[in-house]
Amino acid sequence: MHLRRNLRPLRRRPSVRPARTGGLLVASALLVSACSSGGSTGSATSAAEAVLAALPRATPSGLASYYGQKPKWRTCGVPGFECATVKAPLDYADPGAGDVRLALARKKATGPGRPLGSLLVNPGGPGGSAIDYLQGYAGIGYPAEVRGRYDMVAVDPRGVARSEPVECLDGRSMDAYTQTDTTPDDAKETDGLVDAYKKFAEACGAHSADVLRHVSTVEAARDMDIVRAVLGDPKLNYVGASYGTFLGATYAGLFPDRAGRLVLDGAMDPSLPARRLNIDQTAGFETAFQAFAKDCVRQPDCPLAAKGAKPAEVGRNLKAFFGKLDAHPIPAGDADGRRLGESLATTGVIAAMYDEASWEQLREALTSAIKENDGAGLLVLSDSYYERDAGGGYTNLMSANAAVNCLDLPAGFSTPDEVRDGLPAFEKASPVFGEGLAWASLNCAYWPVAPTGEPHRIEAKGAAPIVVVGTTRDPATPYRWAQSLSRQLSSARLLTYDGDGHTAYGRGSACIDSTINAYLLRGTPPTRGKRCT
Repeated sequence: MHLRRNLRPLRRRPSVRPARTGGLLVASALLVSACSSGGSTGSATSAAEAVLAALPRATPSGLASYYGQKPKWRTCGVPGFECATVKAPLDYADPGAGDVRLALARKKATGPGRPLGSLLVNPGGPGGSAIDYLQGYAGIGYPAEVRGRYDMVAVDPRGVARSEPVECLDGRSMDAYTQTDTTPDDAKETDGLVDAYKKFAEACGAHSADVLRHVSTVEAARDMDIVRAVLGDPKLNYVGASYGTFLGATYAGLFPDRAGRLVLDGAMDPSLPARRLNIDQTAGFETAFQAFAKDCVRQPDCPLAAKGAKPAEVGRNLKAFFGKLDAHPIPAGDADGRRLGESLATTGVIAAMYDEASWEQLREALTSAIKENDGAGLLVLSDSYYERDAGGGYTNLMSANAAVNCLDLPAGFSTPDEVRDGLPAFEKASPVFGEGLAWASLNCAYWPVAPTGEPHRIEAKGAAPIVVVGTTRDPATPYRWAQSLSRQLSSARLLTYDGDGHTAYGRGSACIDSTINAYLLRGTPPTRGKRCT
């Protein structure tokens, strides 16, 4: 899928960075990131009977040393923040088999008012650095009254960024990987795509063999309970976006008695298999694109249709443009010689769907590409999505994204023939993006580690009220997922944002922000059926 977490901002007001992602996304390793990536059919029937079971309240004796750690805080890089490292067992079933080192960062509460303990934040992905998110946005951009009462805390999940990162391809190889044609026209191109997936998977297995088996969401949620304990908090207070909602809901399911004030913004539905998740997300991107198209034809500079044209014309013209790039990539002014082909262009467009504040930038980039044969603008958008820097290096976002997704759920498709059979459903969900996103769902088929998870419901019986936030035109986490998760969680309150973009908190709605702030500061959940615009 393409949940992916909150994108790093393009041109936008300060806000919760859109999830790429997640996402939140199930995984399409060549494209967006975020949710999870498994499941064989579009049905969630088998998951309806599977419920995540709570762990025993008592801490197992084999984990006592982990829960009793005293982190040594030190200054680190960004003024006002301090960092530490704690240990967690590599394998919770065998705590004596070794450790993983988890990187933490925090910014102490600034006052005034009674301290409320720690507030953990996670931007999604899977694969997004929570520490980068804390230091770059949440620790300075969350409402002052929230930062005044809480120690703002982040932990990079196992396998991510500073916490035993999964490593796969180097920068040059990642460049080749992200340019792979994900809309194969013949057997040769299909073989090329399969070969790219295999090489990526083999590289992950070669460079990260040990940690690759232990980066599941369940394990990351158990790590958060260790972090809660070493911080001295009796309960976990948490804001998770995109995939971070799956992580937070999983924590609540495992430790309902320790779930404090949990905000799950841009929610995932853990009960769905990967193929259903991927189809739903494909439809979500189409919904977001249609909103962009309606806006585009109202603008004087829409490069895909004349002012006043039907929005459907925008989609037809964009798909035709992608087809031209598939045959003839265009220059992009890239120092490393990359040209803009269909795959990078598609990723650039999808990146802008996460936040309506990026639509103007997308129009400018498409204008340059279509009318001036200059792909630089779309390449900037694509690089921001993949977290590629100007020197050609990548963060480990895409590596960790695939690693978590492919472990959490069985592959959505197992063979190219299955993808071809499934294409009509994806293309119905999105005439513009469906074909590429269907083929992107094949990546976990060649993963070197067997999945350990299955679709399941999360009820978290006994947990305090949990706020689930859904945006009606969210591209990466469709609104129906928030509705479904809120029905599963026994104590959930659904908060609806009637609007565009991925996630809602901190993105300009005073109604959303004040409702969530009241919950975080006073424990007051939203009224049932609460909607904001």
